[in-house]
Amino acid sequence: MTRRLLLGLLAGLGLSHRTASAAPAATPTHPEPVQLSAAEWKQRLSAAQYEVLRREGTERPFSSALNGEKRPGRYLCAGCELPLFTSDMKFDSGTGWPSFHSTLAGAFDTSTDFKLGLPRTEYHCARCGGHHGHVFNDGPAPSGKRYCNNGVALKFRAS
Repeated sequence: MTRRLLLGLLAGLGLSHRTASAAPAATPTHPEPVQLSAAEWKQRLSAAQYEVLRREGTERPFSSALNGEKRPGRYLCAGCELPLFTSDMKFDSGTGWPSFHSTLAGAFDTSTDFKLGLPRTEYHCARCGGHHGHVFNDGPAPSGKRYCNNGVALKFRAS
């Protein structure tokens, strides 16, 4: 069996290949990990947050109030409150999800997602491993990246 065939079979089963640990050990660039049981996550999160952060779901486009948030502030992980983005990093992508052209250093780890059959770069919180979205190469300067984030996976804290 070739690697390509194996990856295709995994994609058909809705599995993804993680290239980084979901909750790495604490290092100077990674915060102390938050590791909870499924029951503890269900207590901490709403049903929608649990579906996105812990089960790698996707919210409906244009459903998040954060999509139109314009105030200065920071966007935090809804699972563990790790700072992820600043309002200066946000832009209107027209996709229906909060989008950012860059992230705070050390905020995310990535994996390759084959759920749609083609590889996509998925990103997840470096502290709790929560799924946030996918990064694409069609964003604005300075990075050319678009971090397409599920709004339900974020908390906004105004400056």
